[in-house]
Amino acid sequence: MADTTSDRILFRLKTRGPQTIADLGAAFGITSEAVRQLLVKSEADNLVSYEDRREGRGRPKRLWRLTETGHARFPDRHADLTVGLLDAVRAEFGTEGLDRLIARRESEQREVYRAAAARARTLEGKVKALAEMRDREGYMAEWRRDDDGTLVLIENHCPICAAAAKCQNLCRSELAIFRDVLGEAAEVERTDHVLAGARRCAYRVTPTRT
Repeated sequence: MADTTSDRILFRLKTRGPQTIADLGAAFGITSEAVRQLLVKSEADNLVSYEDRREGRGRPKRLWRLTETGHARFPDRHADLTVGLLDAVRAEFGTEGLDRLIARRESEQREVYRAAAARARTLEGKVKALAEMRDREGYMAEWRRDDDGTLVLIENHCPICAAAAKCQNLCRSELAIFRDVLGEAAEVERTDHVLAGARRCAYRVTPTRT
């Protein structure tokens, strides 16, 4: 996408979830009226929509979010080709053949992630390394540390979403890889899942020892 304010607003809605006009104005240093005009144009293009959410007394809060068309602006890597190849492998070699293919991908991916994480001495460093790897692979990944010491790995985009919807073993293998790479020092739990209707995938990483 071109680097315009409208595109940056779409990117923020993608990575931060629903936002108010005031949130967006503060983020980009522009007036609420300027944000409103950009959102109205994007709404006309079916890229964004809004929801009025009531929180306590007073006027409802208007939250803007991406539509399905808006999410589609962030590409799924060669979705049609990938899904076609998965169908062809299943037709040619059966479900067991497809499972072997996914297992091989998992093994290769695990070794790459292990090598990247091995350079980090701490659990936080390993999570950071995973986030950087996933970000380079198109997942718009980031990480954070919560106040209770829990680490969160967040993937704001799934570049293989169409393939994962067709073959959910791809998602199960990624959770297994994260658990293996981080080892006994952490418990890893998927807390948000795109295929379950969430806007992103997120993993809670809880240290098991200091």
